[in-house]
Amino acid sequence: MGTPIGSVLVANRGEIARRVMRSCRDLGIATVAVHSDADASAAHVVEADAAVRLPGDAPADTYLRADLLVAAALSAGADAVHPGYGFLSESAGFARAVTAAGLVWIGPPAAAVEAMGSKTRAKELMAAAGVPVFAALDPAAVTAADLPLLVKAAAGGGGRGMRVVRDLALLEGELESARAEAAAAFGDGEVFVEPYVEGARHVEVQVLADGHGTVWALGERDCSLQRRHQKVIEETPAPGLPARLRAELHAAAVRAARSIGYRGAGTAEFLVSADGRPYFLEMNTRLQVEHPVTECVTGLDLVAWQIRIAEGAALPPEPPAARGHAVEARLCAEDPARGWQPQPGDLRLLEVLGVDAEFAVPPGREAGLRLDSGVTGGERIGVHYDPMLAKVIAWAPTRAEAVRQLAHALERARLHGPVTNRDLLVRALRHPDFAAARLDTGFLDRNAADLGLAPAGGTGQPADPGTTPGDAERFAALAAALADAARRTSQPGAPVPLRLGGWRNLPSQPQLKRFRSEPDGHTYEIRYRLDRDGLTAEGFDGVRLVSAAADRVVLEVGGVRRTYRVAVHPERTFVDSPSGSAALTALPRFPDPEQSAAPGSLRAPMPGTVVRTAGFAAGDRVEAGQPLLWLEAMKMEHVIAAPAAGTLLELTTEVGRQVELGAVLAVVKEEREEQAS
Repeated sequence: MGTPIGSVLVANRGEIARRVMRSCRDLGIATVAVHSDADASAAHVVEADAAVRLPGDAPADTYLRADLLVAAALSAGADAVHPGYGFLSESAGFARAVTAAGLVWIGPPAAAVEAMGSKTRAKELMAAAGVPVFAALDPAAVTAADLPLLVKAAAGGGGRGMRVVRDLALLEGELESARAEAAAAFGDGEVFVEPYVEGARHVEVQVLADGHGTVWALGERDCSLQRRHQKVIEETPAPGLPARLRAELHAAAVRAARSIGYRGAGTAEFLVSADGRPYFLEMNTRLQVEHPVTECVTGLDLVAWQIRIAEGAALPPEPPAARGHAVEARLCAEDPARGWQPQPGDLRLLEVLGVDAEFAVPPGREAGLRLDSGVTGGERIGVHYDPMLAKVIAWAPTRAEAVRQLAHALERARLHGPVTNRDLLVRALRHPDFAAARLDTGFLDRNAADLGLAPAGGTGQPADPGTTPGDAERFAALAAALADAARRTSQPGAPVPLRLGGWRNLPSQPQLKRFRSEPDGHTYEIRYRLDRDGLTAEGFDGVRLVSAAADRVVLEVGGVRRTYRVAVHPERTFVDSPSGSAALTALPRFPDPEQSAAPGSLRAPMPGTVVRTAGFAAGDRVEAGQPLLWLEAMKMEHVIAAPAAGTLLELTTEVGRQVELGAVLAVVKEEREEQAS
């Protein structure tokens, strides 16, 4: 074993920074955080032993500056650098800069990172090593018989620079769009084209290798549930995988690692076609977001092993046997029903009930609930970084138990702040196709209507916007109205009895409270009376008020009592109960700003940065659905398209411009307006 590491600079932020720091604390290693100005009070900064500021907010000015990160490590007296995932974790140049400065790089050798850095080069190396790969296609030579196609960035990951093409006439435009996005995201605009396989599963193998010749395949994970080519739910072991195919994938992953002299933790990713044939996609030369599911079933601390291997330790000859099944869901500040729009804002509360461990394997038994969160209540979710708030992981003896536990934990979680994908996750986990392990990368699009998603390719309304919500949300609105009444007539926290002399006990007009549910926009008008006979509420026959306080309401329906916890924040009211959660806006205080929008105005659906335009100018004619410009927020691009055919009266064309929520980006005078005038 080499020289022990005494202090680690974590060249990252959020959840992965906190995860690395947890293992460092367990190993007795000091930690150094880095932070942008936007992250100055973030949880990972507070938890570190020391912190170094990276001036600015944008990733390009902060977490992507290798020179600043190396300087921060040296000034703080760190011995080593852990890159986490994302940012510079797969930069061979950063790895070399770290080692050139005399620091220990907690990751694979720079040469291995470089070998896998280009997906085109990686596929050549894997083919030579006997790993099955897709053959790249020449864009100039493809025909309709080759459709559908996948345009993919040669560098980077996370779904950036990827496009599915089903019409040859659209190929050139998609190539240009993918090149532009890849260049902006990774500084490398190289893209390639390969076949797009319908109905395929995304299966990956976790590898761990030391510097002494031992390479472990630590099982496989199914990551097929994806949005915009980014993973949403992951699990291990991959359900329904034949033993022969599982062994083939493990062997291919080990060959891939050996062929490039790999060291540390990494992942070989494969696409498995509907007929069971595997194809190598890429190798992630870093820790994966979904590594906790592998940790749960193996009992390993992969970050601790990354550190030990960097110190020169050897792995045992054989990996530990897997135990049970683990499923992970990524909880993100985004609205799936509206094209996955990011949702920045103030996070008031993030509380997952029943958590057995944070950033670690649940102790003492072969089951439990784990939480790896990047933020805590009181933090602001900004537009500069990934929208993921936390990962919730359930581990149980069987897949059915793990899935049930995870869905229950998400449903009961208290999430006060921006809209999240929580409801989508719960619906997906409880979908009959998921229960039966009928999984492929088209799962979300195929089941969009069941899951409340916008239609495939859509960016606006959910697939079924007219659906009437169930009673749970109506009762939440009633509880919010009663809590509001208690707040106005009593001291905070003091329960209101059924008969309160201070309240009117003579016949009167009912009290009215109006709420709009978020994000679906349903309106509830709650009309109620509270008098000596108790509660009378229109549309709520047989409901009895047991007690009401500013933060808690107990209702009884048909002899069954339910407690509603009510939290009021400036922007909205949150109601949590065993039946689910509701976010409600009091309409008199918060009118809908869209009502005042001028006809034809296209407003920014989120704060963000204008990263590209389509080349139009005021006075140009546009067609309905034609892209006008692209906004970037939370590491995702969002197209702003013409709502109808007509003439552009106004258009934002300044690339790099920061815009706020609701800012007017364009005004289109519709064709029918032109004809009428």
